[in-house]
Amino acid sequence: MALAQGAVVSQISSKRVACTAELNCTRTVQIKKLASHRAAAQLCKQRILQCSAQAQAAIQDVSEAPPLPEADTRGMSAWLDGLKWDTGGLVAVIAQHVDTGEVLMQAYADRAALNETMQTRLATFYSRSRKGRWCKGETSGNFIKVLKVFLDCDRDSIIYQGEPIGPACHTGARTCYFSEVDQNDAGLQEAGHHESRSNMPASSLFALENIITQRIEQSSQNPGSKPSWTAKLAGNQELLCSKIREEAGELCETLEQQEGHERAVSEMADLLYHSMVLLNVQAVPVEDVLKELRRRFGTSGIDEKASRKK
Repeated sequence: MALAQGAVVSQISSKRVACTAELNCTRTVQIKKLASHRAAAQLCKQRILQCSAQAQAAIQDVSEAPPLPEADTRGMSAWLDGLKWDTGGLVAVIAQHVDTGEVLMQAYADRAALNETMQTRLATFYSRSRKGRWCKGETSGNFIKVLKVFLDCDRDSIIYQGEPIGPACHTGARTCYFSEVDQNDAGLQEAGHHESRSNMPASSLFALENIITQRIEQSSQNPGSKPSWTAKLAGNQELLCSKIREEAGELCETLEQQEGHERAVSEMADLLYHSMVLLNVQAVPVEDVLKELRRRFGTSGIDEKASRKK
């Protein structure tokens, strides 16, 4: 009987040791996760402070608090349950630049990564190569601050729309998509390099910005050749400013004279082009203008104007 009691006591003691070890292990994992997120948040804040004054506003939304478990976040489990996961329990995630519209990168996320992203607003994924959590920027310092999250019609693909803090690609390129594929008489051709923006996908506005830069650079590299109209404008401040004033007046006339849709489109295109040459001359990226416009969203125009420094 004593022997049996001793065996029972031994089993209970073993279970207590095992439970204690499991509890300590769980606590260690939780502490590591907490430290990892805090370190990521602190590093993200440091990177933001190194950027322009406009980017520093992003620091306000970066929380050092660790994400809550999925079950403790209202509505999270129901939303995640409604997604169409692949056989590995993942969904595709595309990161998009909120101001330029550029596709920055594509990766995958599991439930935990989406739960963390929604709470911390730092783009977090599931790394298939590392087989685990990956908060972009923890190693490189190049974070993506997520502002909005979108879901496609089939519920199996996500968009993180946000503000990149540093280049998105591990090569140092601003986007992972810098190679362009085209087919011509010579066959299928691929062009592009991570150090050049020439073959990166761009909207019409940013394609125009690239063309303006190229025309000005070509003129400076060939001083003896006849300059393009863009280069001529860039080299003559008086001419450039007079054209901007002229095009602004003609745009107003389309309204005053009721000249119609096509004239308004044409004159706005002229004004936009000439204004972008002026920005280029002053080394002001269009991206910065769009970022400033986004900053003003939800602000009264009257209040915004009154807040400017005299």
